[in-house]
Amino acid sequence: MGIETVRAVWSFWSKPYYTGRGVRWRAPIHSYLAWGLSLRLARAHYPHTVLVTDSPGKALLVGKLGLSFEHVSTELDRLQDADPALWALGKLVAYSLQDEPFVHLDNDVFLWRPLPARITSAPVLAQHPERPYLTGPQVIEDAFAAAGVSLPAEWQWSRSLAGHHSRPANCGIFGGINTGFIQCYAGLALDVALNPNHSAAWGAIANRETLNPTMEQFLLSACLDYHRFDPGSPHRGLSVRYLFPSHTAAYDAEEAARLGFTHLLGPAAKQDSEITARLEQRVRSETPTFYRRCKRVAGSSGPRRPSAQRATGELRPRGTR
Repeated sequence: MGIETVRAVWSFWSKPYYTGRGVRWRAPIHSYLAWGLSLRLARAHYPHTVLVTDSPGKALLVGKLGLSFEHVSTELDRLQDADPALWALGKLVAYSLQDEPFVHLDNDVFLWRPLPARITSAPVLAQHPERPYLTGPQVIEDAFAAAGVSLPAEWQWSRSLAGHHSRPANCGIFGGINTGFIQCYAGLALDVALNPNHSAAWGAIANRETLNPTMEQFLLSACLDYHRFDPGSPHRGLSVRYLFPSHTAAYDAEEAARLGFTHLLGPAAKQDSEITARLEQRVRSETPTFYRRCKRVAGSSGPRRPSAQRATGELRPRGTR
């Protein structure tokens, strides 16, 4: 699959951002700078760029910051009344809209080189397999059982396996050429989260924000395994390819440098003063006009996100976090 046929897709649901949900950057400007750098680097490899956002998100990223995407959708306006604690819903809607080969990038992912062809030609691609976890799925199962509603067959089948060894897929990058399966998975996840019949179950869960990896990553793995083996599925035999073969490999700075891939994953990297200073220095030196625009917007626009406790971390050159 030639890179000219692969869409680079980003998503931004502004409601979680403006209500302080999700992983916080050290300051708003660092989020803006990351958006610009992520887009500029990826566009050099994948000229077909797509932003899936809502109207306030478009006003910020396109109107104020001047980011130039080939196509901008405000489809996330449909989430106006959704719970911002489930911030992964914005990504899931973006996945569900894709009908051509694509790779979705988190805005803290920087592609210094194009992704390997083995990844962009995959039926389904993801960053790396995560370590197995059980807490999130169990919390949702208990709430749904108490409310008398069922979870999807894919979920139940995966959890019925001895040891529950399904490995969630990290979706720092996610996509593939089998958009039929991806639409199926994303639609299923959106139904679990947004179906009005499920509102009582979700209302009984106190800390819903911790369940985003379950909804996005665990359910993806469950759908992959279920449809791979289901004799009646049109996606039987489906496979996923990972940029990194394991969680450990994804944190190997030398391997990340070889691939030309950086992911500032988690709060430690985004809060680290050295990393954010290096981000500022790079953008200021390479795109000074955009840097000055980010400074103006950070100083004058909209609600500021709540501060978070500073974590430590290190960004090695072209490494992943």
